[in-house]
Amino acid sequence: MSARVLVVDDERSMREFLEIFLRSEGHSVRTADGVGAARAELSADDFDVVITDVQMPGGTGLELLRVVQGESPETVVIVMTAFASTETAIEAMKAGAYDYVTKPFKVDEMRVVVEKALEKKLLSSENRRLRRELSQGRDRQVVGSSSAMRRVLDFIAQVADTRANVLISGESGTGKEVVARGIHRASERRDAPFVALNCGAIPENLLESELFGHVKGAFTGAVQNKAGLFEVAQAGTVFLDEIADLGLQLQVKLLRVIQERVFRRVGGTTDVRFDARIVAATNRNLAEEVAAGRFREDLYYRLNVIEIPLPPLRERRDDIPLLVEHFVEKYGRELGKQVDGVDGEALARLQEHAFPGNVRELENVIERAVALCRGSRIGVDLLPPALIERRSAPRGAPARGGANLDELVSSYERGLLLEALQQSGGVKKRAAQRLGISFRSFRYRLEKLGIDSGGDEE
Repeated sequence: MSARVLVVDDERSMREFLEIFLRSEGHSVRTADGVGAARAELSADDFDVVITDVQMPGGTGLELLRVVQGESPETVVIVMTAFASTETAIEAMKAGAYDYVTKPFKVDEMRVVVEKALEKKLLSSENRRLRRELSQGRDRQVVGSSSAMRRVLDFIAQVADTRANVLISGESGTGKEVVARGIHRASERRDAPFVALNCGAIPENLLESELFGHVKGAFTGAVQNKAGLFEVAQAGTVFLDEIADLGLQLQVKLLRVIQERVFRRVGGTTDVRFDARIVAATNRNLAEEVAAGRFREDLYYRLNVIEIPLPPLRERRDDIPLLVEHFVEKYGRELGKQVDGVDGEALARLQEHAFPGNVRELENVIERAVALCRGSRIGVDLLPPALIERRSAPRGAPARGGANLDELVSSYERGLLLEALQQSGGVKKRAAQRLGISFRSFRYRLEKLGIDSGGDEE
C-alpha cells in the first residue's frame, strides 16, 4: 500500500535513512528537520503518515502532534523516541499518536508499524465513507409506486450491473441524484465511492480542477496537490448533474476520459487511470442543445448510452402520499419530533398543487411543516400560504377556452420566473436559488421566454 509520508527528525542521518528505506517500500517521502519545517510541509501537501522524533530543538513531537491534529486530523502520527524518554512517547499516544518506536529500531519493526498505521487510516476512511453512504442511502431513496415510477425502478434494476453510462433526464427537483444513487447502490460498485458534482454550481474556471484535480503551482492559489473528483471516485460512480452547463472545452476533456479512461490533473504531465462509471443528468433537452451547437454530439452519444427519463411530480400525483410519509418520517427523526403524518385536508391540498419545483418543492414544504408542527399531525395551517392560496385546477380539467397547451405552460413558467425575480429584488442568482435551478438554467429560461428582467446578475 503506497502512502505519502513525512519524516521529521533533527538528525540528518536518521532523515536520510528513513527516506531511503520508505522509498524502497514504495512510499512517497518528504523530510523536515523540525516542527517549523514540518508545519510548512503540512500546509503545502497532504500526508497519510507523519513519523516524528519526540525530542528536537525548537519544538517537540508532542507539539507537532497537536499541529497535525488541528491541520490534518486524518493523518496518522508515529513517534520515535530514545529509551530514556519512553514516558513522553506514551504521553503522545494518550494524546492521539498511533504508536511509537524506540531508537535504535530494526527496519522490520518500522515496516510493520507503518503498515499497521496505514491499515488503520484506510479502515477509518472506509468507516466514515460507509456511514455517510448509509445515512444518504436511508434518507435519499427512490420513493413511488405509480406506473411511471415503477418504470424508473425497472430501469435501475436493468442497468445497475452494466458498465454503460447513463443519462437521467427530467425537470429540476424530480430526483435525478436520488436515482443516480439508486443505480450506484444496486451495482457491483456499491462499496466504492459515489461522487456528485453539479456542473452549473461551480464557476467554469474552477470546474476543471474540481473534476481532475491539480498539481501544486498549476495556478495562483494552488498551494498543494489536490485530487479531483474523478480520482476520488476510482472504482465507484461519478454523478455529473446539469451536464448541459459544461463548457465546450471541458466537454472535449470529458470525452477523452470516457474514450481513453485516463485524465491529467491541471498542470500535471502524467496520465491517471480512470475506472469509474459516469452517470449524467440534465433538465434540458440535450438533443436540442446539440442542434444549437452548445453540446458536442459525440459526447452526447457517449453519455446517452441508456437514458432514464424522470416524470414530473404532477404526472405521478399518486406518489404524493408515499413521499409525504417518507419526508415526515425523515424530518421528524432529524428534528427530534414525533409527527404521525398529515391530516386529510392538508393531504388533499398537497395532491391538488402543481408542484413546479417537483419532489424538491414537496420536501421543502414538509420540512417546514414538521419544523413548525406542535402537535402529532400536520394540518392545512402549516402549509405555505402560497400553496393554500393557489389551488391548482382539479386533475384532468381541460385547458380553458381550448387554449394552446404550450402557451399555458409558457405563461405559467413566465409567472414563476417573474415572481421569483420580484421576491429576490431582481437578483437573478437568488431567484434561481428560490426555484431550485442553476443560474445558467434560469438565464436560459429568461432568454427563451424573451423576458428582459434587468436587475443584477449577482
